[in-house]
Amino acid sequence: MNLKQLEFAIAVAEEGNFTRAAERCNVVQSALSHQIARLEEELGTRLFERRPRQVLVTAAGEALLDQARLAVEATRRIPAVVAAVAGEVRGSLTVGMISSLDLFDIVELLAAFHVRFAQIDIGLRQEHSEILLEAVRKRSIDLAFIGVSASTLLEGVEKRLLAEEELVAVLPPGHPLAGRERLHLEEIQYLPLVDFPAGSSARQQTDEAFAALGLPHRVRFEISHIDLMERFVRGGMAVGLAPTSTAATFDGLTRIPVCDAPKRRVFAIWPSTPTPATRELLSELETLLARTGLTAAPSIP
Repeated sequence: MNLKQLEFAIAVAEEGNFTRAAERCNVVQSALSHQIARLEEELGTRLFERRPRQVLVTAAGEALLDQARLAVEATRRIPAVVAAVAGEVRGSLTVGMISSLDLFDIVELLAAFHVRFAQIDIGLRQEHSEILLEAVRKRSIDLAFIGVSASTLLEGVEKRLLAEEELVAVLPPGHPLAGRERLHLEEIQYLPLVDFPAGSSARQQTDEAFAALGLPHRVRFEISHIDLMERFVRGGMAVGLAPTSTAATFDGLTRIPVCDAPKRRVFAIWPSTPTPATRELLSELETLLARTGLTAAPSIP
């Protein structure tokens, strides 16, 4: 067994296809398939179930992948860890964030980090919370900022609670409810809503709140980015429920507190064994949070 075989196995599992995995690894498919077959022979079990249009990971394959990702990641981090002993922070840093992160300026954070560590290659991915959580677990992202409902368990990662905030109703100017000081969920249950897709962490916050009261609700527009919520509301086509910090950026729209509003928790999450670069970014994050007054949440362990 060698590191290259483990990298091939990870690629096949994540791509679900030998051809795409070979392209990703910059090798011909026959070479990749041969190495996977040798790995299976050495382990004495099938790692993948080959189907005409799909490759599925077996139970044995899942067990291998958990350890393979750790091994590949550990190998990738060796140069940076060794350099850190000598006082040099280097390597790469990939950060993830949701589209509705308005507690602080992510560009300000990364720019300040870049000033200190210009030699580090910084990358940014914007995804839904559930995708970012899995990416941190798999160590393909070094640190991510996510928003989840209070019922969501964040297992397999280290975390730092940044804020817990209510979602407020966002209405277009002139809406019949725009003059109210507060609303109840039952007052908007039959209105056309704009929200994130069913099954997403962002949607879970509102679905759980309506379900807790036994109320139906109608999501007419499913979006992938918070900017679309603002546009649909501004166009008078729907009502939205947005985090307080995000709704504050929607100029010209009416924002009304909701008595039985959903809540979301915003976390910074990272692997249990962070890279030196990740640790330095966490330190930079604490500095930024102190400047913006977001220091009431638990500190970094």
